[in-house]
Amino acid sequence: MITKLIKEAYPLDLLLLADPSEKLVKQYVERGKCYIAESNEETVGVYVLLPTRPDTVELVNIAVAQHYHGQGIGKVLVRDAIQKAKQYGYKIIEVGTGNSSIGQLALYQKCGFRITGVDKDFFKIHYDEEIVENGIVCVDMIRLAQQL
Repeated sequence: MITKLIKEAYPLDLLLLADPSEKLVKQYVERGKCYIAESNEETVGVYVLLPTRPDTVELVNIAVAQHYHGQGIGKVLVRDAIQKAKQYGYKIIEVGTGNSSIGQLALYQKCGFRITGVDKDFFKIHYDEEIVENGIVCVDMIRLAQQL
């Protein structure tokens, strides 16, 4: 599997798996760097790195095609994002995920991220429709970061 930077023809269907707001996805994809993962010329995953502050970049979207779930591709993408952030000279990489995203919270911590805070009511404020994962209403954004 390889990852590559893309500048157009973003895999919106994959990006919307991680963030249901097409409006927000389009905004941050245009401001960030979008990478896709390919296997046998098929796009199997995607992530976006978005500069947020001096020396800091945020992994704002990471998604794997549903028929590839459970194969370790998410971990490969997170590790690739960390490496790319280092190559670009960032000192900190951040990521945020919903309080209901149990698998993602575990993945990020396994990849070296630590919880740094909670944005209370983030998903109530920024999303029109209720998001439910794992039988839990997604209300708060859990923030994680790691020093590079």
